[in-house]
Amino acid sequence: MREISFDTETTGLNPLDGDRLVEIGGVELINFVPTGRVYHVYINPERDMPEEAYRVHGLSEEFLRDKPKFAEVAQDFLDFVGDGRLVIHNAPFDMGFINMELGRIGKSPIPNTQVLDTLKMARRKFPTGSASLDALCNRFGIDNSKRTKHGALLDAELLAEVYLELNGGKQKALILGDDDTDGGLSGEGGSFQRKPAIQRPSPLPSRLSAAEAEAHIAFIKGMKSEPLWAKYIEELKTGEETS
Repeated sequence: MREISFDTETTGLNPLDGDRLVEIGGVELINFVPTGRVYHVYINPERDMPEEAYRVHGLSEEFLRDKPKFAEVAQDFLDFVGDGRLVIHNAPFDMGFINMELGRIGKSPIPNTQVLDTLKMARRKFPTGSASLDALCNRFGIDNSKRTKHGALLDAELLAEVYLELNGGKQKALILGDDDTDGGLSGEGGSFQRKPAIQRPSPLPSRLSAAEAEAHIAFIKGMKSEPLWAKYIEELKTGEETS
């Protein structure tokens, strides 16, 4: 199961008001585990940088001025995503910007069926308390001390760890098999499936020696009354003979 833990940074909150993308970060996951393959790019938004947005991510207009425009990186981004599922915290925000930028250059939007919102997952799993990325990192004991400002790649890396924990943690990531393309899981919450145990080609030898077995039989025969389990076994044998 291939997924992309994904995040963006922007010049503001609303693409319909002229706000633009300035950074994209993505981390490739296979069966919830990062593969080491990432996508990261800074983007020239072709506009000024509002002070409020700068305080959030620290990306200035001067820093972004010589960076590529979205049209120049769009195909590389789409090639990296491919048919993988985008795992996003508060997906409507990021996808609003991504699909707006794709529409600007005449490309088809990424469908909602290809997107999973971890904010919704977290709110279902923890109905009370904050479901922000920082709050979830604290809940799961994930080190987010480097997150002094928002950054698309760093946040995508943290989200990858949070997403794994939302799906059961590191132990669940180890449930892999040749026949399991999704690591034994399906759906957002996942359903656990085990393969049948492999049988030994030959049974293990008895831990009792022949002498110990004979001594046990002699002990049973020496009992004043026949044990109940012996009667039960005899009844089973008799039933098999008459059936």
